[in-house]
Amino acid sequence: MGGLISKSGLTGNIYLRSFLFLLPSWVLLLLFFFGPILMTFFFAFTNMSLTGVASRNIEFVGFKNFTSMFSDPTFYTSVTNTIVFLVFSAIIGQQILGFILALLMRERSRSFRRIIGVLVLAGWVTPEIVVAFVWFAFFGDQGTANTVLGWLGLKPVAWLHQFPMVCVIIANIWHGTAFSMLVFQAALGDVPKEIEEAAMIDGATGWQRLWRVILPMIRGSIMTNMVLITLQTLGVFTLIYALTGGGPGIATETLPIFMYHQAFVNYQLGYGTAISLILLLIGIIASILYIRLLKVKI
Repeated sequence: MGGLISKSGLTGNIYLRSFLFLLPSWVLLLLFFFGPILMTFFFAFTNMSLTGVASRNIEFVGFKNFTSMFSDPTFYTSVTNTIVFLVFSAIIGQQILGFILALLMRERSRSFRRIIGVLVLAGWVTPEIVVAFVWFAFFGDQGTANTVLGWLGLKPVAWLHQFPMVCVIIANIWHGTAFSMLVFQAALGDVPKEIEEAAMIDGATGWQRLWRVILPMIRGSIMTNMVLITLQTLGVFTLIYALTGGGPGIATETLPIFMYHQAFVNYQLGYGTAISLILLLIGIIASILYIRLLKVKI
């Protein structure tokens, strides 16, 4: 009996020490992670504002912010722009291009991989504001793109006015592809060469080895990368705002830009917070879809 009591007491001490050891981390999480999330949910149902009476006396308004949002045509345009920007910039652009670069560099020499790696990583480590100005210089009326067109005897194009979404998509692909490349390089490095050699001996072509051997084995990395770049792309603000300001008009006004305009230009913080919840919901839905489509167990 004494042995059982001492054993249970020892177990209790271990749990208590573990709790005390993790307590500072939990306090920090509550203060700086769960706390802001709960405040966001609360403020989304209030009339909180930067100026006026609502800035001093916050009132609960229920679903008024959401009804105003769903009756605003600009909101639907921003949702459409966000989805277009996400699909072509992250899912198609960064994901596929990053995988192609990783695959092409797989069997190359170390010097070749270093050169290409440095060139691609240069875009990733560059701050978004700098990336925006670089591509503004490229797509501007007197920029590099129109200079090249002039050399070819073609008329200049107002890229940022005629094709604004294409410009921001290209800029974001250039900026973020390196992350996908690094993820896929690590994943491809873990694929056993013996399995590929066995498939080659069985007569599998290069495409068949890629589709039936490599992709299934790195399915978890594909899902992880898609979730990460989706969440990152959904939050892109500086790049778009500095490059186009959400324009011309609202042609490139994604949800972060729309949220900024409502919260800090129109001073409606409660309304802007409600928009942020929609942005969060899109990220959650996209992540669930990736997991279901790729059938990855977590």
